[in-house]
Amino acid sequence: MKPLRILTWHVHGSYLYYLVQSPHQFFLPVKPGFPEGYGGKLGGFVWGDNVHNVPAEEVRNLEFDCILFQSRKNYLEDQYEILSEQQRSLPRLYLEHDPPREHPTDTPHVVNDPNVLLVHVTHFNNLMWNSGVTPTCVIEHGVMVPETVRYQGQIDRGIVVVNGLQARGRRLGADIFERVRSQVPLDLVGMQAEKLGGRGEIPHQQLAEFTSHYRFFFNPIRYTSLGLSVCEAMMIGMPIIGLATTEMATVIENGVSGYVDTNVDRLIEVMQQLQKSPEEAQRLSQGARKVAEERFNIERFKRDWNRAFAQVVDRKPTMTLV
Repeated sequence: MKPLRILTWHVHGSYLYYLVQSPHQFFLPVKPGFPEGYGGKLGGFVWGDNVHNVPAEEVRNLEFDCILFQSRKNYLEDQYEILSEQQRSLPRLYLEHDPPREHPTDTPHVVNDPNVLLVHVTHFNNLMWNSGVTPTCVIEHGVMVPETVRYQGQIDRGIVVVNGLQARGRRLGADIFERVRSQVPLDLVGMQAEKLGGRGEIPHQQLAEFTSHYRFFFNPIRYTSLGLSVCEAMMIGMPIIGLATTEMATVIENGVSGYVDTNVDRLIEVMQQLQKSPEEAQRLSQGARKVAEERFNIERFKRDWNRAFAQVVDRKPTMTLV
């Protein structure tokens, strides 16, 4: 398709990095001090020539083919601050990164507009949000890892990758992490990981290589979208251990690519077994990578986004993307 000129905000850096692999021109508004949503091409990622920082006050003077919102603030506040009236009538998409927080099944989405396409990142999220009259589609994650990085697993410990785990509490599984760590050796990485005795933040470009040496990847999160770090770990062949909640229950097949359960004691048993059996971990590694290559392929991800962009720009009838 013809490359589009797309305005969006920097909300989740890793997701934005994968999104801009699409063959379009992306424009990111920036403000001094980089407040929420206005960080532009922040460090930690290798941005392509198709990604452009734009001073927020100049946005209304540019031409775009569509607007991509990524947060409530983008939709309720930012568009009225930086977009012209004409720009606010352009084709619009809203990328919803999360499941509903207020109530798991009855929360109305902030968008209730038949002229906006609401893009969910998991089928679980699409199932749980009350999207009203807004058309929806699901575009599952797509990730890339360096071709030279593959699972090694020689360190008989688990790796946990969560940003701000201590501050984010039960929803992200801070208590579960502490409980499991008392019985299984775990290393925590991510922003502010030091507050829980972790290793700190690892740059995105180095994360795959860093994690590849651990025996397994443990995801303690109770309730959020499927983490990109889980997909990236699977892509290099990490066995995944986690809670059988949200989309995780559909991604990990017990005994094939890892193990998920709502019984934390059972998860502890599995992790202890993997500590003792690198051979079993290597077997699960093969299953994890196979699933990731099929389900989280970056080319599939780009095709799905192209279809979504084409749907709104060409004003095509609502269709379901899977």
